[in-house]
Amino acid sequence: MTTLKLPRHDRYDYSPITERPDYSWPEGRRLAFCITTNIEVFAFRAGLGHDFAKTGEPQTQRNYAWRDYGNRVGIWRLFDLASELGLPLAHNANSLLYEYCPQIMDRIRERGDEIVGHGRTNAENQRGLWELDEARLIADATEAFIRHEGERGRPTGWMGAGAYENPSTPDLLREAGYRYLMDWPMDDQPVWMRTRSGPILSVPYPAELNDSPAVVHRKHAAREFTDMIVDQFEEMVGQCERQPLVMNISIHPYVFGQPFRLRPLRDALRHCLGHRHADRVWWCKPGEIADYCYSLPPGIIPGS
Repeated sequence: MTTLKLPRHDRYDYSPITERPDYSWPEGRRLAFCITTNIEVFAFRAGLGHDFAKTGEPQTQRNYAWRDYGNRVGIWRLFDLASELGLPLAHNANSLLYEYCPQIMDRIRERGDEIVGHGRTNAENQRGLWELDEARLIADATEAFIRHEGERGRPTGWMGAGAYENPSTPDLLREAGYRYLMDWPMDDQPVWMRTRSGPILSVPYPAELNDSPAVVHRKHAAREFTDMIVDQFEEMVGQCERQPLVMNISIHPYVFGQPFRLRPLRDALRHCLGHRHADRVWWCKPGEIADYCYSLPPGIIPGS
């Protein structure tokens, strides 16, 4: 009798969370809590991009303008909300923001937020690219970040547009100098992944607690999504007694930058900040999670 052999990858091994070493985040905290926005630019009447009315609609002035609202209005509301609540932010940022919305990148720099590489524009993605073409895309975006932020300010993390990858993407990211990626939503803890040039860290990033698929595709109401934030927090702040966890929230300015959605988001985040076990929480950025994992001895983080 033969056993069915499934197509597999060799990036990481199976590791149940119940069998891993215990550790804590800085100052003994147990739950790392991140808010990661997605700040994107799109082509007018061309390329890829969401439509708020129907999946697969052609690119028009309507869906372009709806997304552009996020850069003109929504992200500024989110900046203000984070300042109001004293929360750090990370931003999956297209490199073409420097050309088309430079004030956004100036504000990120002023705030001391983290920039995560997010390609050149979300009018394109990496899916199906030949390796050389994908390497050029990554290099083009990375050079733009370095040109504007300096070598010390360049992103250390990457989140592909649409979270798309090709078989060699982790290898290319490691070779381009990236220390972590967020394209693999397989865990609630960071995991080391193999590449042909050495390990790269996978930092948890949500496929579920992500307002784009939740609101745009699954048609959840704003309060349904913010209830998910509260329920996720309540469950994880209890579970983190047993093992350290990461709770990352993905926010798009053209979705939750809308005023009627901003209000329940504020309420949900206030709930988390005021929780009786909030002292267990490390309010941080994904790059800080990666830096901390790099500092731990081998054998702690899965895959090390």
